[in-house]
Amino acid sequence: MAEYILMHKNIPVIKMELTEADGITKILDLYAPEHLPIGIPVKKNTVDKKALNMWWADRSIPSSRSGVQEALNEIGLADTKMLLVRSFGLSLSDQYWIKPDGTDLEWKRINFFDNAFSDDIGNVLFGLKKREGNFDFSSPDNTSDGCLKKRWKIIDGRRCLLKAGSNPFRQQPFNEVIASNIMEKLGIPHIPYTILWDDDMPYSVCEDFVTKDIDLVSAWRIFQTRKKKNDVSVYQHYVNCCLELGVNVVPALDQMIVIDYIIANEDRHLNNFGLLRNAETLQWLGASPIFDSGSSLGYKKVPFDILKEREIICKPFKKSHDEQLKLVSSFDWIDFRLLQDTGKKIRRVFDDQRISNFIDQKRIDAIVQSTEQRIQKLQTFAAQKKTYFITTENDVTENVADDYRNL
Repeated sequence: MAEYILMHKNIPVIKMELTEADGITKILDLYAPEHLPIGIPVKKNTVDKKALNMWWADRSIPSSRSGVQEALNEIGLADTKMLLVRSFGLSLSDQYWIKPDGTDLEWKRINFFDNAFSDDIGNVLFGLKKREGNFDFSSPDNTSDGCLKKRWKIIDGRRCLLKAGSNPFRQQPFNEVIASNIMEKLGIPHIPYTILWDDDMPYSVCEDFVTKDIDLVSAWRIFQTRKKKNDVSVYQHYVNCCLELGVNVVPALDQMIVIDYIIANEDRHLNNFGLLRNAETLQWLGASPIFDSGSSLGYKKVPFDILKEREIICKPFKKSHDEQLKLVSSFDWIDFRLLQDTGKKIRRVFDDQRISNFIDQKRIDAIVQSTEQRIQKLQTFAAQKKTYFITTENDVTENVADDYRNL
């Protein structure tokens, strides 16, 4: 049992007892309630320990991550939560960390935005053997979420996230590039992706868009800031939560719903979009750019099912993309002429001989044809200019990632 200070950059937030195995066992003092992670209730100056433990556990690598059990066996740990303490809970998504009480440890000396970090954890997560000698646990990989194999690397001084695809098609990295190309055309704020080949395996690469002054706060955390009423839809509840924080998120949601419709995104859960906030002033800066769009374009379906658009899962607001599209407040910002060459651009992304090991021409044809069909359907829908009432009908109830544990 050890005592730690939960820090928000340079600001002490709470003092607590914490263990690797059991998490936060006791809250000893509260210093700055306004700097607590978003969605953690405080009543009569008492922090909700259960909610704080959920936030802490959710910071760890999910147990469903591809290859994570093998990685844990390699380094001799029983649970991914045990990695958190060993890296002081540091992340490249926000500025929270834990400081051992009584030490002179400083954020500027250990944060991953300014300082180098070890490749040891990332190597093991990617299936390499644990290196001989002192194993260095100091890595943002200890606080990365999602079920796909991924790691952080410093490339030419930039903090970049590398993410693999899933068997058998390894399609997600290419989908990220396709989605970012379409968003670039439409002027949608987004994170650009490229493809990196390593040992004949494709990985998507994107630069960290969070800086040392900014927190990325997930929609899931925003969702916890107020109790949802049964007669309020999932969509409207999120909009209301954002408005209460001073952010009109509707235009950004319009863009997100549209791009997810075009690419048939099946995994836009509440943990891969959200708001940006200044970590020191706590000023809300608006919606985050769109990222993590790989689970789309029939990424695990056979070509026949891609063409027929069978069993496409929809998140985060409605169970079908057609119903979710009715939530869009305006389509006036879309210039459909810019999407006329989408099929050609998709084929260009797949124009690499190495892809044939995973994706054949029949599959590429199905992806192109189905995407062009959805763009045409979107244009027809947008031309109708109908107004729909926002209801709770067909609302999504499970707002977590595919195979992702959200405590």
